[in-house]
Amino acid sequence: QVRLVESGGGLAQPGGSLRLSCAASGSIFSISRIGWYRQAPGKQRELVAVITSGGTTVYADSVKGRFTISRNNAKNTVYVQMNSLKPEDTAVYYCNVVHGTPAQMVWGQGTQVTVSS
Repeated sequence: QVRLVESGGGLAQPGGSLRLSCAASGSIFSISRIGWYRQAPGKQRELVAVITSGGTTVYADSVKGRFTISRNNAKNTVYVQMNSLKPEDTAVYYCNVVHGTPAQMVWGQGTQVTVSS
């Protein structure tokens, strides 16, 4: 069984910063992709940023230039540094891992990010 532990959410002011972390543990086999999605009230879950095993990164257009994703392969941990936060970044942020063959997808429980003055 795979376990994802997310941390770092909370309240930030517009223009502020937060850093989210997600540590994967358990029966993890060959992570092919790890990253973050988010879901705001009344909206569908959307990709924020992901990073592949080869280091390729993909960002949502709305966060490009403001968010930076990174990973520590030895610790099976992924981070997203979120700068210049906007109220529209308010959402529950979910960690997502794709691993193994055939590929299996695992979701974290989510962490709330609120951007408000």
